[in-house]
Amino acid sequence: MDLSDQLKNLFPDHEVPEEPQEEQSNIWLQDDPLECRFEKRKGKVNTVIAGYTGATEDFKILAKEIKTTLGVGGSFKNDQIIVQGDFRERIMEILKEKGFKVKRVGG
Repeated sequence: MDLSDQLKNLFPDHEVPEEPQEEQSNIWLQDDPLECRFEKRKGKVNTVIAGYTGATEDFKILAKEIKTTLGVGGSFKNDQIIVQGDFRERIMEILKEKGFKVKRVGG
């Protein structure tokens, strides 16, 4: 018997409110896949995401979500998300969960 069953026995008239559903972000999903590639810039390893055809503001929001989730630095320049480090696999998983098609470019 878990805690919720015990509470139901103690308070039979109490109704449990439904859990709020997670908010879906209003990011525009596109038909063409995003490109996720590995680059070295000035001797440092970076992951670059390019190919988004939606609004720039949506892409900036997506960049912030990716950087926050991974806990790394990065930037948004020239319609590309640049993330510090080689996080291609994890970024591709995050984008697929959000409903994007992702194409791995390069090694």
